[in-house]
Amino acid sequence: MVTTKNGLTPPSTIITAFFGFLASTVVSLAAIVLLAGSHGQLVDSLRQSNPSMTDEQLQSTATLGLGFAIGVAAVIALVHLWLAFKLKAGRNWARVVLTVITLLQLASIVATQGNTAVGYASCAIAVVAVVLSYLPASNAYIADVKRSA
Repeated sequence: MVTTKNGLTPPSTIITAFFGFLASTVVSLAAIVLLAGSHGQLVDSLRQSNPSMTDEQLQSTATLGLGFAIGVAAVIALVHLWLAFKLKAGRNWARVVLTVITLLQLASIVATQGNTAVGYASCAIAVVAVVLSYLPASNAYIADVKRSA
């Protein structure tokens, strides 16, 4: 049994949502690993769109682009994890922010064509976690945490 600072025990819906957001983040981090392995494809794409670039320029541009994308994804993953822990602690604002992030992730999947199975899996897990975080037991827990604060 896990209790928060205020002595309240999160219900199974919150605990499952917490682990769902953790799993979604881990799956997203797996996508980062896959992204890191696409350096050659990125160089080829850059070569086609910019035939005047030298091999050195192509390599450095691809490395910089991938490095930036991986850095942004890592920061987003850390924020996602922090929000999951705040949700587990009963913070309604964290639940709302996680909902908005998940809706943006879902909108991105619907609007773009370059999605992977990893992206779909991460989004599906996050959607389930959001639903769990709004079930009656979760709502009661968050209300109790707010009252005891």
